[in-house]
Amino acid sequence: MDSKITLSFNESVIIEAKAYAKEHNISLSRLTEFLLAKVVSGSYRSIDELPVSDWVTQVAEGEAKYVRKSPKKSIKNEYFDSKGK
Repeated sequence: MDSKITLSFNESVIIEAKAYAKEHNISLSRLTEFLLAKVVSGSYRSIDELPVSDWVTQVAEGEAKYVRKSPKKSIKNEYFDSKGK
């Protein structure tokens, strides 16, 4: 069951995140859910270990290039794989 929340971000981060989500054919909501699922999965001892933490920091500072480990697999597929669908 989906639930709604309200989040506040720096406007430039939102613009970059929307563009990233659109480029990878996934909604911003699902992208955020995917990233939060990674955070709470228990696979990482700290937020600094997350593979996206450097990217998020760079986006917040205005410069970012995110290099994915599996460029053949889309974010959308990774999301659905993580859900067991």
